[in-house]
Amino acid sequence: MLSKYLLVLIVLFSQVSIAFIPNILQLPELPMFGDFNPNQLRRNFNKFIGIEPDYAREARMVLQIEDAVLDGEVEYLTLKNKNQVFSIYIQSELDKSKGGVIILHNRGQHANWGDLIKPLRVGLAEKGWDTLSVQMPVLDKQAKYYDYVSIFPYAHERIEAAINFYKQLGIDNIILIGHSCGAHMSMSYIDKFGDDKFSAYVGIGMGATDYKQKMVKPFPLDKMHIPVLDVFSENDFASVIRLAKFRKVLVEATGNTHSAQLVIENAGHYYQEQGAAKNLTNQVGIWLDTL
Repeated sequence: MLSKYLLVLIVLFSQVSIAFIPNILQLPELPMFGDFNPNQLRRNFNKFIGIEPDYAREARMVLQIEDAVLDGEVEYLTLKNKNQVFSIYIQSELDKSKGGVIILHNRGQHANWGDLIKPLRVGLAEKGWDTLSVQMPVLDKQAKYYDYVSIFPYAHERIEAAINFYKQLGIDNIILIGHSCGAHMSMSYIDKFGDDKFSAYVGIGMGATDYKQKMVKPFPLDKMHIPVLDVFSENDFASVIRLAKFRKVLVEATGNTHSAQLVIENAGHYYQEQGAAKNLTNQVGIWLDTL
């Protein structure tokens, strides 16, 4: 057990240069990013601090894609503040559904993104899962990782709304899937609320940030109780690939024998290569069937 914790410490050191001071695990100061001090993001991590998503841009995106939804039904999820969030639901093609999948898209994309999200939500429905692709909060096109950290709490309430949607359908076997920034948002949710509402987690392209922008806080993979599938592509972003072995150690530290790490060959971070999204969907489906 001690060696397992030591491995976790080594991993965290590699991720964010953690300093170990007598019996206290501390995160060192993040380096300045130009004139911006990212340590304020860490102090306010997972807190509402008055910075809101770009709702006008989100409304324009939804207006553009809503009429183009041919596979599935548009569902508006109601948040606690009574605002509604666009999502797309597909019922399983099997007589008895295997469970419900919540899919969170990447930064700058949307709930029906054709390169990855649509193939994933449609393909998993064909494999027997109900799927719900949720529109995540957005910022302007120039926004980077550090900008998005401040609006992670707005993603949390959307994840909660998706969970409630399935609960109302009588579905308790819920899988959470996040791609890139969607993985950051889902990991921040689990960091704050835990993973007890899910049966498994799938992270795709985990750890992608922007140039010289370091992760504000390590993923809580070593604290999770459910099976985790860490998926990345053969030609993924350098940061995603570089941290793969460290993520693996964190996941293995939990002792969950169902957890795994998977590399999708002949694919990049956005799975735009021919057959890449289909291959990813097939591999995720195979892993889910082993649980």
